[in-house]
Amino acid sequence: MERIRLGIVGVGGIGSAHFNCVGSGKIAGMTLGAVCDIDPERLEYCKGVYPGVPRFSDCGEMFSSGLIDAALVSVPHPHHAEIAERAFAAGLHVIVEKPEDISVSAARRLNEAAKRSGKVFGIMFNQRTDPIFRRAREIVRSGGIGEIKRSVWIITNWYRTQHYYDSGDWRATWSGEGGGVLLNQAPHNLDIWQWICGMPKRITAFCGVGKWHDIEVEDDATIFAEYENGATGVFVTSTGDLPGTNRLEITGSLGSVTVEQGRLIYKKLLTDERVIRTTETRPWFEPEYTTEIFEPKERGEAHAGILRSFADAVLHGSELIAPGYEGLNELAISNAAYLSDWTGKGVEIPFDEELFDEMLSERRRSGRKKSGGKQQTHESYSERWNVRF
Repeated sequence: MERIRLGIVGVGGIGSAHFNCVGSGKIAGMTLGAVCDIDPERLEYCKGVYPGVPRFSDCGEMFSSGLIDAALVSVPHPHHAEIAERAFAAGLHVIVEKPEDISVSAARRLNEAAKRSGKVFGIMFNQRTDPIFRRAREIVRSGGIGEIKRSVWIITNWYRTQHYYDSGDWRATWSGEGGGVLLNQAPHNLDIWQWICGMPKRITAFCGVGKWHDIEVEDDATIFAEYENGATGVFVTSTGDLPGTNRLEITGSLGSVTVEQGRLIYKKLLTDERVIRTTETRPWFEPEYTTEIFEPKERGEAHAGILRSFADAVLHGSELIAPGYEGLNELAISNAAYLSDWTGKGVEIPFDEELFDEMLSERRRSGRKKSGGKQQTHESYSERWNVRF
């Protein structure tokens, strides 16, 4: 195989951006094989842009058509796992938009289906391509700051207007989207958080439902995380702060890494704090440390970088930047945060998935039904989907 024929399921907001990216030849080794959408208007849009690309209104027909080698799933969150499983069953490679689904149980079933298929499985965690986050991970995972003691991420520059929430009948509803800022915007950051710091063992969270907007899901959340080694973490996110903040600080026994305003500051102690604490006779003093400032001139390749990585994995067996299996990790954090907020207590990870599914299902059954609103078509990737400092 010299080129992957990609079939896109869902050509709404982000789907139309993927459609135009691949269709314009920006991804080496990948071409448009077909597109699918249940909305006739979306298919008419695709016909007007690339009339030679086959169009389907049923994804099963596209999967069995023989016209594609891989599927990109970019539909509303609650259908990610269901559609991706069907694609694997049809013998296709699969890449899904984030999040992997709306529940850990669904993501777990998808991971099992992916393993059975033996096909390449990717997920659109585009912020993993950003050089600042990659450098932060390299420092922390290599022991550059010693044993992690604490992390704090204030990520509140995901601002959205009421118009944004009104732009689609699936947005900001339990039935259509399955959650709010933790499930729509913050999965990128939750993924990076665990990608760098590892998975917490316990979550306590507070979610502000409709705190800043007329919606039935959370638009503001604060998570307190506890880790096996005694470290703690705080994660604060919102779509209601303007101007917002994007600041990540990770402190360890050998120093700290701070990411803010497009640069990384790495301070490394010359002596481990644990040694200083137990041997130093002075009650306080100014420690000696080195400072590295990393301010890359180029941004990561974002969505296109993830698509290139996926193509290389299929064609050449290269390692994925964002394996689909890892989508379960950030989803476990957001699911645990919801369960903590709903029950009013801390939640251990792994948690009671059956209880979560029951409580989520009740919210989906009793939630409001929206009508009207059409998603905007994107000729290219929007800046709002990329890392913004």
